[in-house]
Amino acid sequence: MDFALQPPPVPAVAVSAGGSFPVRRIFCVARNYAEHAREMGSDPVREPPFFFTKPADAVVASGALLPFPSRTANLHHEVELVVAIGRGGADIPAGQVDGGHIFGYAVGIDLTRRDLQAAAKAKGQPWDMAKGFDRSAPVGPISPLSRAGVMTRGRIELRVNGEVRQSGDIADMIWHIPEIVQELSAFVALAAGDLIFTGTPAGVGPVVRGDRLEARIEGLDPLTVSFA
Repeated sequence: MDFALQPPPVPAVAVSAGGSFPVRRIFCVARNYAEHAREMGSDPVREPPFFFTKPADAVVASGALLPFPSRTANLHHEVELVVAIGRGGADIPAGQVDGGHIFGYAVGIDLTRRDLQAAAKAKGQPWDMAKGFDRSAPVGPISPLSRAGVMTRGRIELRVNGEVRQSGDIADMIWHIPEIVQELSAFVALAAGDLIFTGTPAGVGPVVRGDRLEARIEGLDPLTVSFA
């Protein structure tokens, strides 16, 4: 194909076993832990999950030194389990999700301009600039399913400058991974290369210049990023 401009490089995330995982799209589940829903002022009833997106090129590798995002005075961290899709499809039954649709898992951080999000909510406006900005999706190395196994429980934690800020267990998710994939694939046809951020436990809080974030999930490679 004769492009008018040079195509941009394909965003990618490292794979712990070697090589890179090309990122096609990033989907995120909102309010998927009861305690986090409460701290955000919502009732954690088990309603159908809802989703928002980030650009594929928002991914950031572990170890990166990040500039502090513009247009925010209240940047927040949200540690999350990330699911990497290896085989897509539409209307995928929950009972079939673990049979080849999942390539692997990783630790992610959903960086959020909380002040912009609050202002958008108050006006009934979309959250795009609060969630989908440059370098807003740090992701650690992806552990293939063959190495990580099917993840249904495990400690999830985020530290800022060595201090524990978030701590929980992925077993506490309101909507679990097969259910998330089933629901999301009813809205869009998932494809190999898609990433799904599955929600964050309680304890989200502010990040300032100079902070070092370390995110861990039991059984996966850790993720660290720092702000200049």
